[in-house]
Amino acid sequence: MQTRRDVRERRRLHSRRVRAVLAGGLVLGIGAAATLAAWNDSEFGAASFTAGRFDIVGATDGTTFSSHATAGTAATLNFQLAPTAMAPGTTTYALFSVRTANPSVAGTVQLTAGTPGGTGLATYLTYGVRTISGTTCNGTTYPAGTAVVTDGSALTAGGASTQTVTANGASQVNYCIAVTLPTTAPNAAQGLTMSQTWQFQGTSS
Repeated sequence: MQTRRDVRERRRLHSRRVRAVLAGGLVLGIGAAATLAAWNDSEFGAASFTAGRFDIVGATDGTTFSSHATAGTAATLNFQLAPTAMAPGTTTYALFSVRTANPSVAGTVQLTAGTPGGTGLATYLTYGVRTISGTTCNGTTYPAGTAVVTDGSALTAGGASTQTVTANGASQVNYCIAVTLPTTAPNAAQGLTMSQTWQFQGTSS
């Protein structure tokens, strides 16, 4: 036989179960609402890159440019000797022009001198280098140029400054090289020989 206390206890348990079910439904309802997708959109950016190149070429006539990338493939400079060999007081001139290839980025050029060869004439010779506005390199155009190597320097001296070469061969630098056998050269200089290689080192900018 159920007592009133048993009935009240059963009703209390039933009420708790109902509230628990309702609470569970409420949580499920919130969870279902949270899964609704929001609108979205995206933007993307992409790029590809290619490295440029730096390349210089030279010409002994100011016009016909090609690569002379090693000492072994150096261009032969056209020094004009009068009549065929140097005598005391003689200065001989030669042009060498440098520009960038096409295509090439811009850069600078630095002149350096190698160690002279031959039988010892370099001991008595001096030289200088100037940049000139045109491609005629001689005793008239040289004095008007801009000094790169000071006149009277030893054959081992390099350039004190750099010269700018523009991109894609747009302009060129014309070097005028002047080699002198001074009037003070002694008899011991007679019959001696000298060979020299100059390097025009390019650096991209």
